[in-house]
Amino acid sequence: MKPAPRLLSVATALPPHRFDQEETLAVARSVFAHRLRDFERLAPVFANTGIRTRHAACPIDWYLEPHGWGERAAVFERVALDLLEDAASKALALAGLRPADVDAIVCATTTGIATPSLEALLLDRMGFRPDTVRLPVFGLGCAGGALGLSRAADLARAMPGRMVLFLVVELCTLSHRPEAATPTNVVASALFADGAAAALLRLPSDGGVPGGPRVLDGAEHTWPGTRRIMGWRIEEEGFGVVFSQDIPRLIRERLVPVVDDFLDRRGMARSGLAGLVCHPGGAKVLQAMEEVLAPATAGMEDSWTVLRHCGNMSAASVMFVLERRLQAEASGPHLMLALGPGFTAALTLLDL
Repeated sequence: MKPAPRLLSVATALPPHRFDQEETLAVARSVFAHRLRDFERLAPVFANTGIRTRHAACPIDWYLEPHGWGERAAVFERVALDLLEDAASKALALAGLRPADVDAIVCATTTGIATPSLEALLLDRMGFRPDTVRLPVFGLGCAGGALGLSRAADLARAMPGRMVLFLVVELCTLSHRPEAATPTNVVASALFADGAAAALLRLPSDGGVPGGPRVLDGAEHTWPGTRRIMGWRIEEEGFGVVFSQDIPRLIRERLVPVVDDFLDRRGMARSGLAGLVCHPGGAKVLQAMEEVLAPATAGMEDSWTVLRHCGNMSAASVMFVLERRLQAEASGPHLMLALGPGFTAALTLLDL
């Protein structure tokens, strides 16, 4: 097996605006009900998501009015940088490090665009070195937490002894479009939330084996013929969400062989896993994962808790689940799993 970088710390950050699901339903009803004949038929999705509260980049009144690309981009850059600075500062403090100790930064996002990219904008703001290696990663969607952590681990393997900072931020609520009265937009309003996370990784260069969780390996599998299952449409006002009701069915029909092959090639089986770190994409997604990944269901309660209190924060969500597993002092081999546009399964094997 590959050399395994150590996780020195994991930290998360949430924006200040917090909505409960009843409040969100009331706002959605005021925005969509008079323009979407089937709104009341769709309304139960707000209760069925499993979400009680979520955090958002803007006050709730912001979501009542239309906003163009320029305004959305400005909000994305401002709030994303604030959240990344918060998460990165926490991760550095937990590891007893300073920004100048970081040698490389991997930054994943899919819900907004900034050029220079977000981690470049953080260099002066936080005091990272001018020679910091940067790797912005765009387009992985909900898979970006698991795949981004794997990419950061690959970079740490290629730079023994160097400190790698993994950042992920998603502001999913900025895709809310009050003028787009469609069933998909209503479901997105019931699910989407905002958040960020950071993790520090390092592969010892001297052969030493310090304590701490290890990132053992990672892989991905993109199923043929599934490119339109999940993603964005690029429209005049901003991103238009794309996701299919077939996702839970695809999990039940296609995920197990991919997981079992990934584990088998590493001399493992699902029965040998101590637990899971699953992206909480929604209640139906988590229910399907629990069914097919048994008997390895330890850790699913953390995914349900993150969904309940934070909603679906796309790529950032799985890092919130990992943070909870570490805080609970979980140990042993864990499979981090998320599904994203492609349609792609992201798998990262951890030893906590």
